[in-house]
Amino acid sequence: VQLQASGGGLVQTGGSLRLSCAVSGGTSRNYSMGWFRQPPGKARQFVASITRSGVNTYYGPFVKGRFTISRDGAKNTVHLQMNSLKPEDTAVYYCAADSIPHLSQSPDYWGQGTLVTVSS
Repeated sequence: VQLQASGGGLVQTGGSLRLSCAVSGGTSRNYSMGWFRQPPGKARQFVASITRSGVNTYYGPFVKGRFTISRDGAKNTVHLQMNSLKPEDTAVYYCAADSIPHLSQSPDYWGQGTLVTVSS
């Protein structure tokens, strides 16, 4: 399974971005999927995940209703809609997938990172 992340960029505080993670070599609905991020000089953080069934979603404590993870089965893609972005959201965002129903902290598969920069 290969994961291709896209959608990062530069945005002003309060703006929005939508990250996408395209799955190839497999079907996205067979995997729990999600996003982690690594801010400059900090450890990796869990951002959001969606279960393999697609029924449940989970978010990191800093999200506070600003982000939404979703699946697009027709396009074999998972999206992360990020609204009300803050400078502290600046990070490299990584897409990940697991073969188990719920995304673990050490997923089996990783995409390349996409840089999100939020200017103040």
